[in-house]
Amino acid sequence: MDKFSPDASGLTPLPANDIEATSRAIKDQFRIETPGFIDFKLEQFEVLNHHRAVNITNTFAIKNACGDSYLLFLNVDTDHTPAKGQKTVVTEQQAWALAYLKRDFGRVFIRTETIIDKIREIIFPIELDFKEDKPFSDRYYVLTDDKHKTEQAITLEFRTAMMAIKETDFVVEIFEHTLIIGNRKPITPEHTLYLAGFVAKLAELKC
Repeated sequence: MDKFSPDASGLTPLPANDIEATSRAIKDQFRIETPGFIDFKLEQFEVLNHHRAVNITNTFAIKNACGDSYLLFLNVDTDHTPAKGQKTVVTEQQAWALAYLKRDFGRVFIRTETIIDKIREIIFPIELDFKEDKPFSDRYYVLTDDKHKTEQAITLEFRTAMMAIKETDFVVEIFEHTLIIGNRKPITPEHTLYLAGFVAKLAELKC
């Protein structure tokens, strides 16, 4: 099986009540369709690339007049080696959201900033800061391979959408025109709705 595959046969699903509650919550808040096969090219994202395998179990298209965004339920296989014992494979079930962007961002990594990041920035000034938007720069740690391209792409509207996210434990990765957002939390309605709401807002910015 390919490392990044839509086929999740043989893997243990979430309890039905978790999936059903989350699916109901999404459909109650958004206009949802179930698309056919889409190659999202998840292999281009470093945040997922270090896993043994990433399998898409469910795909929801969040409909918008300006372009669809997507919610993905993933089974993520990761090698785990305890201090004593044999290496095992741990499977986690996670929700990630994906949006296609109007601008080319280059390659970008965004997460909430930590004290360690602030100290590192003093020694190695590699972070992209927005002097005109101190609240955003204070909250988020932004790394990019092309500062000029990313500065042009991360508009006030994009920063406003990022600042509206109430959660703190998540990561955003962007490869050119494609963005994903997620973390290792279990699939729950509350967590999944904030992911879906963020990418739905980004779809609106394409109008």
